Amino acid sequence: MIDTKIQWHPAFIAAMNLEMADCRDSLRFDREYNLNVKPLTIDLLITKNQTDISISNEIGCIFRGHNIIEYKDPADSLNIDVFFKVEGYACLYKAYGKTVDAVAENEITMTFVRDNKPSGLFAYFQEHGYQISTPFKGIYYITGNILFPAQIVVTKELKPELHVWLRALSGKLEKRDLQNLLEHMRQLTGKMDREYAEAILEVAFRANMQILKEWMGDASMSEELLEIVKPIIEPQILLREQNALEKGMKSGMEKGMEKGMEKGMEKGMEKGMEKGIRGAVSILRDFGRKEDEIKSIIMQTYSLTDKDASDYL
Repeated sequence: MIDTKIQWHPAFIAAMNLEMADCRDSLRFDREYNLNVKPLTIDLLITKNQTDISISNEIGCIFRGHNIIEYKDPADSLNIDVFFKVEGYACLYKAYGKTVDAVAENEITMTFVRDNKPSGLFAYFQEHGYQISTPFKGIYYITGNILFPAQIVVTKELKPELHVWLRALSGKLEKRDLQNLLEHMRQLTGKMDREYAEAILEVAFRANMQILKEWMGDASMSEELLEIVKPIIEPQILLREQNALEKGMKSGMEKGMEKGMEKGMEKGMEKGMEKGIRGAVSILRDFGRKEDEIKSIIMQTYSLTDKDASDYL
């Protein structure tokens, strides 16, 4: 199941900044651009500082003066209603220019970005006479009965060597994908680029926590890599341990209450607490905690003496 608490959109903005790094100085990035005083916002608006600049990046080849970007995280759907919604945003964007025809119709494009190919939307396009072409791997141009040039970017299908940052926005990465991501991060020198990369790394790691946990236990992990991933994974492990402890305590208390009703409240509570503590010890061991750490945790959590805590180990 995809974690809906992961902050995908900020990482997407960071990824687009790194995607367009070669020409970023000639572009303006407006995140959650407000169309009007009402709450209608575009995920990302990229405008050219000069309309005659060329962009070599595959995703930017379609770009004109004003480019509306809609990003859908792995839990979101991309269907025909979303397509028309963004086309409506494009129309409003043109209509809300500071002067009449301030934004020319032929200077607007639409880009939709998603991890997986939206098969339902593509089926709709084919059934209704839209034309679909693939100028680059993972990039689909849509033409036909639409007002503005449009493309759909399927990040999972993009070339790994060219689009490492956007491809990282997935919950189905493999170990080599994370290795590639870290290698590209090592090559960055600018402070801003490093910050963008860190935002993407955090989302990629959080969305692929199982791989990262396995990797953390790998003896081949370098000290440099360990320092990068430690601040990201440790809070997650601690949170899971805390949740597991609370669950164990609750279970122990509930069972203790049940037994207490049958054989005496005090005795039942005592047995339930004992079972809960032993369960917590087992969970902490599963997370790779050392014996002295486990002892310290259960002493604080259950108000045990040093001797009592030792009896549970």
